[in-house]
Amino acid sequence: MAISGEVSSELEAPLVVDTDDTVNGAVDYKGRPPIRSQSGSWRSARFIICVEVAERVAFYGIEANLISFLTGPLKQSTATAAENVNIWSGASSLLPLFGAFIADSYLGRYRTIIIASTIYILGLGLLTISAMLPSLTDSECQVGSKLGSCSTESQVILFFISLYLVAIGQGGHKPCVQAFGADQFDEQHPKELKDRSSFFNWWYFTMCAGCMGTLWILNYIQDNLSWVVGFGIPCAVMIIALLVFILGTWTYRFNIKGHGKSPFLRIGRVFVKAARNWQATGIQEETGGTLPPQSSQQFNFLNKALLAPDSSTKGEVGCSIVEVEEAKAVLRLVPIWATTLPFAIVFAQAPTFFTKQGFTLDRNIFPGFDIPPAALQTLISLAIVVTSPIYDRIFVPIARAITGRPSGITMLQRIGIGIFISIFTVIFAALVEIKRLQTAKNFGLVDEPDATIPMSMWWLIPQYFLLGTAQVFTMVGLQEFFYDQVPDELRSMGLALYLSIFGVGSFISSFLISVIEEVTSRDGHDSWFANNLNKAHLDYFYWLLAAISVIGLTLFICFAKSYVYNHKGICRG
Repeated sequence: MAISGEVSSELEAPLVVDTDDTVNGAVDYKGRPPIRSQSGSWRSARFIICVEVAERVAFYGIEANLISFLTGPLKQSTATAAENVNIWSGASSLLPLFGAFIADSYLGRYRTIIIASTIYILGLGLLTISAMLPSLTDSECQVGSKLGSCSTESQVILFFISLYLVAIGQGGHKPCVQAFGADQFDEQHPKELKDRSSFFNWWYFTMCAGCMGTLWILNYIQDNLSWVVGFGIPCAVMIIALLVFILGTWTYRFNIKGHGKSPFLRIGRVFVKAARNWQATGIQEETGGTLPPQSSQQFNFLNKALLAPDSSTKGEVGCSIVEVEEAKAVLRLVPIWATTLPFAIVFAQAPTFFTKQGFTLDRNIFPGFDIPPAALQTLISLAIVVTSPIYDRIFVPIARAITGRPSGITMLQRIGIGIFISIFTVIFAALVEIKRLQTAKNFGLVDEPDATIPMSMWWLIPQYFLLGTAQVFTMVGLQEFFYDQVPDELRSMGLALYLSIFGVGSFISSFLISVIEEVTSRDGHDSWFANNLNKAHLDYFYWLLAAISVIGLTLFICFAKSYVYNHKGICRG
């Protein structure tokens, strides 16, 4: 399949003719001006949303129950397994930065998705093979054996190599697919611009709705039937996803590169130039030299890039105003990025300690059937499926009538509301854990780590449901914010920056667990994360996260109030 003249940023193409039925700034798969009525918008977005649903089923099919595999067949301790899950999740969320760089600078989103999907499928295939090895499928190994007698070093190495191949594939796939989907809507066209705002809502809704039922099935298969089949299904799903994505090629719009240089090189040039001029200015100040007229004004780091030629570049002119404004747009995102990290730390608890809590509770629905602990995470998806239409169809129109903004509330207001809700998520988690520990004590089960505590799993509903509701506000808000507020050619990187919040949050969570484990287990005491959760204190950890989240929200509000939006054809307010 030929994609004529494809990509520099997305595609290099001949000059596009502006007519009422064609889209400026894009070409179709043959390099021609795309016909609006035959390309892009929801027509293309449906293909891309289906691909995202399939990829998320594959990814969460691994992540949601990974702690069960690590503490089960691989026999790792609870704390070690939680750290490994957080590190892998963190890497999975940071690698999109590299994938976005490759896409925005060299390959374009379309080709990056194809290559990343292939790596993804390879990783899932090897993961399935690693679960087929005799030592990991031997029933004697599954019960009470130590790691050394259950799996060889080479088997463990193969498992983690496979796992990180999945992370690499996801790193190229995740930032590009959503950006490519949003690219199908022309922001210069009023209706398509409005549809693009809804696209982010329905993207998240469809993804969660699609994952909800399938994860129950996958988690049940993994816990009760076969890890081989449980890992093999995600592999098959990703193969189908790649075929569906290719099938939609004839409807896609491909962005045309706007400048000759890589956007990363342009922005990097601004920072380098500013640093040189700042250094030169500092030297002149120390030696009593004469400063340019601009130095009498309030210092502005990036505006130094616009100063007259400096000696180190032998007459080279400063950067253009456009380049400097692009760099400023990226720099303005840093405080928002940093102050949303506490939300990411809370988010990291769902596939780890929330799941381990569920292991100890009564999960029986009817005789002979227990809900897999990891399947409780679908309650998050259920909350998203319920809340998203309410937000899009009821909340936004009401808010729009009050504020006059097309989106109802600003993107930062939406993010802040989600962070506020996440604080109550960990508060409820702490209260439920206090009750769980008290119930274990009342029934004399403190010294029986494998016993089922006579307390229903439904006590966990509030923390899962609140986390899902928080995601409708914060996750979707961050997606739209980081897509919208970066320069157009860096939109894959914008979404990668959004994902990196959760990568760094996972690493911080892992670091906190490691430090707390070391400190609280001294002198022979049971740590907050003891393998016997009935002697642990997850409630203390949740209270700590609540305090961190309050501090983060306070700082977020301070920076959000002073943030100046980069307006791109829509009133952000």
